[in-house]
Amino acid sequence: MTRVSSPDPQRDEVRAAVRQALSVAVATGLYGVSFGALSVAAGLSLGQTMALSLLMFSGGSQFAFIGVVGSAGTPAAAVATAGLLGVRNGLYGPQVAPLLGAHGGRRLLAAQLTIDESTAVGTAHPPGPAARAGFWWTGAGVFALWNLFTLGGALLGDALGDPRRYGLDAAAAAAFLALVWPRLTGAQGRLARLVAAAAVVAALATTPFLPAGVPVLLAAAVAILVGMLTPVQPPGSGIQPDPRAARDPATRQDDEPEEGARP
Repeated sequence: MTRVSSPDPQRDEVRAAVRQALSVAVATGLYGVSFGALSVAAGLSLGQTMALSLLMFSGGSQFAFIGVVGSAGTPAAAVATAGLLGVRNGLYGPQVAPLLGAHGGRRLLAAQLTIDESTAVGTAHPPGPAARAGFWWTGAGVFALWNLFTLGGALLGDALGDPRRYGLDAAAAAAFLALVWPRLTGAQGRLARLVAAAAVVAALATTPFLPAGVPVLLAAAVAILVGMLTPVQPPGSGIQPDPRAARDPATRQDDEPEEGARP
């Protein structure tokens, strides 16, 4: 007699988070080819290029750094520009830390892997195993593939030509947009769309006048300000999940009184 195993919603959520993480990791990692090729073209050596991907590990900051270097800017200006763009990763910490509950060495590793993609995938799931799996798998996957393709782009830089013509930057942006799109629907999504529009307008309006990196911070400041001014819903005012939903259906049936025993 074949034994039919009962469904495990928690395991299904973890698997879905891992699949999502791997998809995002591949789309983002491929973009590392562009960075590797452009970094070598800007005058950095193979070792310097790989050091940026291994240690800085922030695509926006890395592209900003080589952009300043490639335009004959000073090292101080390159570091300052990259640092401004990297500030946003520090802002993710308070949001990610409660999800992971990491301590010691794992906390340091989590800090290194806290980027746009890992934060987005981790926070797209309810707190628990799925959120942790989404964060760790995305962070580790992007780190591995980003560095692998950075190496490939740096070694094949001359043969590739301008890597931006392949549209890898658009693929990475499309993957990230697909990731956050479910959060842009409904009543809360309407507010998110308005905040995003205001941030985009602020960034575009100030880009011609401010140093690289500052418009991004200004856009983030707009979003933070709106968040501070938006009233917070009191606990319990929204739809609350059924705590029994993640349990085995047979267990839920045992917990419920029979029809005749109901008061």
